[in-house]
Amino acid sequence: MQRAPFEINGVKVEAGKRATVDLAVAQLYTHTPLNIPVQIVHGRQDGPVLLVCAAIHGDELNGVEIIRRLLKLKVMSQLKGTLVAVPIVNVFGFIQRSRYLPDRRDLNRCFPGVKKGSLGARIANLFCESVVRKCTHVIDLHTGAVHRSNLPQVWGAMNSSGSNEMARAFGTPVVLDATLPDGSLRSFAESINIPVITYEAGEALRFNELSIYAGIRGIINVMRMLGMLRSHKSKKKSNRSPVIANQSQWVRAETDGVFRPLVELGASVKKHQPLATISAPFGEAELTVRAPASGIVIARTNIPLVNEGEALFHVALYEKVSEIARHVEVFQSELFDDELIFADDMEEESY
Repeated sequence: MQRAPFEINGVKVEAGKRATVDLAVAQLYTHTPLNIPVQIVHGRQDGPVLLVCAAIHGDELNGVEIIRRLLKLKVMSQLKGTLVAVPIVNVFGFIQRSRYLPDRRDLNRCFPGVKKGSLGARIANLFCESVVRKCTHVIDLHTGAVHRSNLPQVWGAMNSSGSNEMARAFGTPVVLDATLPDGSLRSFAESINIPVITYEAGEALRFNELSIYAGIRGIINVMRMLGMLRSHKSKKKSNRSPVIANQSQWVRAETDGVFRPLVELGASVKKHQPLATISAPFGEAELTVRAPASGIVIARTNIPLVNEGEALFHVALYEKVSEIARHVEVFQSELFDDELIFADDMEEESY
């Protein structure tokens, strides 16, 4: 018996087929229609319905490229279940290269939204009702903010068994047991018992190859864990497993000045270790920025001019820093291992 079609927004996608469905968001004052593109890969066999979405913040571009490459993989022809891919959720922000909506609202604080609310509330409501509620699992792709880079990391609610399993399967060395911000997609999905994780990597308005490749690999890992794709038999097996961080801390500038970092993204640091200096423009005074606790630097500002109170570093707190430091090193070296990059199931389809 053939599997039933998958339907979104009145469009039915037959088993074994692909389709792109446009969700009408608005008609601009230029009389131009604006749509959220939703790409469906509906497998021939039953299985989970996985939503992978990006650019809820319109300037976070790595996820857009991750989804583009993901959809071109040959292995998608073997899919069990359904992949729902939404590369650009915040189409307004994407067009303007902005994190926000035109009214400066953060779309990721508007979920689940309402039909007659603000622009953000209406988009969130449309996305939740037309897309999210039809899925069984969610992976939400993000980057750092403008001028700030994130080490590849996964955020999830570790007290949720489904989200916990997805976070561990994704394969980043750092997993944050993160709270659920009110109005976020992650908070809404968990509220209706849909396992969900957030992948954070790279910087806004920039492509970062390590972050993109790690994202593709991570999604494939989750799909294998869910039984949507066959397991990959590699000659090289990694014994690495993520180390959960239950806490993280932002390190902020205590003065204005010129910022000179002393540690790289992904560095392991000990409590009170110097992380950076902040100097007056002509060097009359200099302040040393120190680590508040031992851990791994998972985010860092990239701009050398800072104001008092500005976020400089984000440190995931760990007691056994050496263990997670080894995981980060192995993770980065494995990503660009020739055997893994050119494995058959990671090759792209040719058109």
